[in-house]
Amino acid sequence: MKVLSVRDLKPEDTLRLTFKGTINPQAAIESELTPFLQALEEYAGGWMPNVVEGKRRRKYSHAAIWKALEEERHERGTLIGLYRTKWPALDMTLRLWFPPLPPELDLTSSMKPLHFFTEAERCQQFVEMVHAWASRYPVSHAWAHSSDDWILSGAPRFGRDEKTSRRDGFNKIYEVWWLNVFGPELVESVGRERMLSTPAHRVEELPNGSILLVTWPTAADFASDAARLAQARAHAHLRPDLDFDTLLHGLRERSAALAPVQPHFHPDVAPLFSRVVDHVSSHERPRLTTELNAWQLPERRQWLPSSAALPQDVAEPQRVLERYSLLAEHLVAMLHIEVPSVRQATPESLTDIDFFFWREDLPDTRSREGLDKLAVPAVGAYLGQVLVHHLDGQWIPRDKLMENQVLVGERVWLPFIRAWHYLRSRQSLLDFSLTQAFREAERHRAPGPPGSP
Repeated sequence: MKVLSVRDLKPEDTLRLTFKGTINPQAAIESELTPFLQALEEYAGGWMPNVVEGKRRRKYSHAAIWKALEEERHERGTLIGLYRTKWPALDMTLRLWFPPLPPELDLTSSMKPLHFFTEAERCQQFVEMVHAWASRYPVSHAWAHSSDDWILSGAPRFGRDEKTSRRDGFNKIYEVWWLNVFGPELVESVGRERMLSTPAHRVEELPNGSILLVTWPTAADFASDAARLAQARAHAHLRPDLDFDTLLHGLRERSAALAPVQPHFHPDVAPLFSRVVDHVSSHERPRLTTELNAWQLPERRQWLPSSAALPQDVAEPQRVLERYSLLAEHLVAMLHIEVPSVRQATPESLTDIDFFFWREDLPDTRSREGLDKLAVPAVGAYLGQVLVHHLDGQWIPRDKLMENQVLVGERVWLPFIRAWHYLRSRQSLLDFSLTQAFREAERHRAPGPPGSP
C-alpha cells in the first residue's frame, strides 16, 4: 500500500501541528485513545488519514491502530504513523509515552500543501478538532502554524542554547502562532484575565484551565499583512515587555523572506538552477531564487581564441586520445548508478552530473587529494568528450593534463582547468557548472573573428 508522503510533493509550505497531552497510564490504550480518534474522524474531513503504519501498513481502522500500537510497543512507549494515499499529503506520527516517563500522547503532524487550509470552514473544523483534543488531554502548550514560518522564527530554541531549550521548553510566550493552546502554567504566568482579553480571532477557556487562542480565521494566509498585524497584537498583549512595532517588523521581514520569487535564470544554467531550487526546502526557495537570478557568467572562462591555442606537443596523439576516453569512463564507472544518464555522455547528462554533485555536496564531503587526483581528470575528460562529440570539437593533445584543449569553432576550451575550478566548493559547482561550459561553447560554435567575446 503506497502512501503519499509530504516528501513526494514539490517543496512547498505545510501546516505543522504539535500536540502533547497527558494520558492516564492506568487506563487501557483503547479507552484513552478513542476520544482522540473520534475527534479526528469528525473534523479531519478532506485530510483524514486512511493508512496506519506499525510493523506493516494497514487500512485505517481502530482495530488497525490497536494492532500497530501493540506491534511497536516497548517498555517506555509505542509509536505509529498515520498517512494518506491521495492528495493532500499527510505525515502524522503518534507516540504514547508510559512511566517512568511522563504519560503522554505526543502528536506531530504535517499536512501539505498549506494552501489546502485556505477556506475558513476547513480551518474552523481543524480548530474544533484541537479544541476537542485539548479539552480531553491537558497540554502545557500545543500549536499549529506554517512550517516555513516556524523555521524562520528561530523555533524551538528562540535564541537559547540547545541545553537550555531542552530543559525549559516553551516556558513563556516566545511566539504566538496561528493556533495556540496554552496550558494552565502558561496561562497563570501571563494572567488568566489578560490572556482571555487577547485581541484575536478566537479566545476560549477550556474546562481544564487551558486557553485556546486563534489569531486569524485561516491558516494559509498567515503571511498577509492583516494576519501579521493580528499576530503582533496578540503577542504584544501577552508579552507587554515586548515592543509591538518591533514584533510587527520582525513578522513582516519573515513574510518578505517567504514571498515567492519568480525565477529568471541565465539561459546557460536555467536547467540546472531550476533543479537546484526545486530540491531545497520551501522556506529557502525565495532567497536561493533571488541569489541565482543575480548569477553572472564567471570571469575565469577557461577558453582562449583559437589563435592563442597551444600547439600539440605529444609524439603519439592517438594514445593520448585513448587516455581521455579512459578517464571519461572512470567518471561513468563512478556515477552510473546514481546518475544513469552519465552513460550517454550528452549535454543533458552534464546537468544531471552537476545536480548530483551539488546535491551530495561532493567538494566538501570528499578528500581534496582524491578530488584533485581522480575526479578532476575524470570530469575534465568527460566534458571534453561531450564537446567533441556534440559540438564537432577536436582535441589538441598536450603532455601536461591541464594544458589539453578542445577546439570548437574559433575558440579552444580548457576542460581540465574548468574541472579544477568546478570542484573547489559547492558554490563553484554552480559557478563553473559543466552545463554552462557546454552551453557557452555551443553558442560560439560557429566561426567568428578570432578573439571575439
